Amino acid sequence: MRKVTMAELKIAVPVAQTRQAVLFELEDSLAARLTSALRECQWQAVEAQPGAAGQARIVFCSPDRDVLARAFRSFSKLPVVVVSRLPEVEGWLDALEAGAADYCAAPFEASQLRWLLDTHTRSFRSAA
Repeated sequence: MRKVTMAELKIAVPVAQTRQAVLFELEDSLAARLTSALRECQWQAVEAQPGAAGQARIVFCSPDRDVLARAFRSFSKLPVVVVSRLPEVEGWLDALEAGAADYCAAPFEASQLRWLLDTHTRSFRSAA
């Protein structure tokens, strides 16, 4: 009977992938608060730049219509969530009508953000 060495065994060990969220044209203070909340959910916030979508699974942007349109063009394969300082019904409706996946207002609660991340990244993956 032949002995098998450890080098001959090919064991696949899952590597934990860092879940990344792109922050697209958010003002600094809002981006800092969102980054902190994402960290609590074990997500990494990355600034929008060429190639940023490679590992990203979701995009957060400001409610400005021009910014939202640029986010759609730049990250057409990812769900885009509008974030704002204030929960405004009109802003929320405008964002959804423009095609945003959702709207989230500060302060960011980890449980709410976790639900949003899970819901939109899961539904977006299954649709792709």
